[in-house]
Amino acid sequence: MTEHITDPIVIIGAGHAGVAVAAGLRTRGWAGGIVLVDAQHDAPYERPPLSKDLLAPGAGDRTAPLRKEGYYEAKGIERVTGQAAASIDRAGRAVVLTDGSRRPYYRLVLATGSRARELPVPGADLDGVHALRTYRDGLAIKQSLVPGARVVVIGAGFIGMEVAAAAVKNGCTVTVLEFQDRVMKRVTSEPVSAYFEHLHRSQGVRLEFGAAVNEIQGDGRVERVLTSDGRTFEADVVVAGIGVLPNQELAEAAGLDCRDGVLVNEQCRTTDPHIYAAGDVTRYTSPFSGTSQRLESIQNANAQAEAVVNDILDHQGKPAEVPWFWTVQHDVRLQTAGVMHPEDEAIVRGDPETGKFAVVYLRDGRLAAVDTVGGLTDFRPAKKLIPTGLLLDPALVADPGVKLEDAVLGADSRHSIHEAGAALV
Repeated sequence: MTEHITDPIVIIGAGHAGVAVAAGLRTRGWAGGIVLVDAQHDAPYERPPLSKDLLAPGAGDRTAPLRKEGYYEAKGIERVTGQAAASIDRAGRAVVLTDGSRRPYYRLVLATGSRARELPVPGADLDGVHALRTYRDGLAIKQSLVPGARVVVIGAGFIGMEVAAAAVKNGCTVTVLEFQDRVMKRVTSEPVSAYFEHLHRSQGVRLEFGAAVNEIQGDGRVERVLTSDGRTFEADVVVAGIGVLPNQELAEAAGLDCRDGVLVNEQCRTTDPHIYAAGDVTRYTSPFSGTSQRLESIQNANAQAEAVVNDILDHQGKPAEVPWFWTVQHDVRLQTAGVMHPEDEAIVRGDPETGKFAVVYLRDGRLAAVDTVGGLTDFRPAKKLIPTGLLLDPALVADPGVKLEDAVLGADSRHSIHEAGAALV
């Protein structure tokens, strides 16, 4: 960069994406100012442990920090805590904070994340009704998971099922209400759902499908949950895990293009060349499928943070990484590479009865995604294969004795896989 820069890079949001941008800029040679604006007072912390570790029996009351104490000061990163951005003055290149102060920026990074979707039913504001998005949320839920407590979980996605597993381990009576016909339907296929349904039931979790909640009742505190088909479920604690919404209001008010997320390109630039966005708040076109998507994952937050840093510093970026996700329920790990679509051809590899299997998703004969349960044998090969766009033989894919990379049609293709994998994994 040859221009003289006096204003800092201002980052709004101190979750995984925001902190990764700040740390990456300093580590990679940015010598100017960095301002990290955090609406919370707590030091930036890891989010996955909130549902995976914090709620476990005997776990402590803290979650792991994203960086060690003293890191930000040592790196010359200014933290502004307890303040959010109220507005963006794009013409003046400044952010107005909620205390009325202005923060000029050379570049602005929106890492505002997402928030839990609120239950749109009467009684959702009663005491004992929770969502899980922040450390404070997690601590409140943890304190309520006492032995014998009747816990109703609304929503059978990753968060809901992780909370259900933790609640049972804490000695609670747990019922999961899901309006669809299986667990984790948005992110996985029927064989994986069936496996985890059996797993949860074997541990004492009650699963109720087709259960649309229309009211929560109680005298000041939750006592019962009512569904649209007339059923009633007694409850001491309710945890709603019905998805999240991107915190795009700041961007929208500033005139940036948004559509269920702030629209960004491969470099995470918004429609303003001086403003970037990264993490859960963004929507972008997948370089693998060409579809528009918004991903809520640590991997995506870190990958987009790296893209922001590379673009600001004018560094060459690496090829896009295949998205990956994971959940742990009753000590069983489900790990996914790629993003499956409902219309994909789902091929089971291995026997779910053994607790160790995979489901491979083919789209027009090409590998689009893989779910691995209880092991990671097919995970790494799938990450290598997905970007290649090579055709796979479904019959060979279905044989767990055949390596996934050996299911490619055409023997001369395997050299291409090896080279692609060396660059991407």
